Amino acid sequence: MGKLIVEDRDGKTHEVEANEGLSFMEILRDAGLDIEAACGGCCACATCHVYINDQWINKLPKIEEEEEGMLDQAFNLEKNSRLSCQIEYFEAYSGIKLTLAKE
Repeated sequence: MGKLIVEDRDGKTHEVEANEGLSFMEILRDAGLDIEAACGGCCACATCHVYINDQWINKLPKIEEEEEGMLDQAFNLEKNSRLSCQIEYFEAYSGIKLTLAKE
C-alpha cells in the first residue's frame, strides 16, 4: 500500500493510504477529504480538481482531450491542474504530493 500526501484547502497536510487500481479522486473521497466529485469520476465536471506538485506533474500520464475540456471549465486553473478522477493510482506514485484546488 502506498500513500498520497495531500494539502487540504486549509493548508493542513494529510498522508492518505492509497491502493492500486483506484483513482486519486476515489482515494481522496474515501479518506474523507473535502472533495465534491459530483459526477462520481465520469469526467463530467471539475469538482475533483487538484494541483499536482511540480516535481510529480511530468511523471503522470498526459492530459487527454476529455479531461482538458473539463479543466477549461474549472475555476482557479493552474499549469499543474488535473482532475483527480482521471489519474489512476500506481505504486510508482507513492508519496506524490497534491493540493486540493480552491473552490
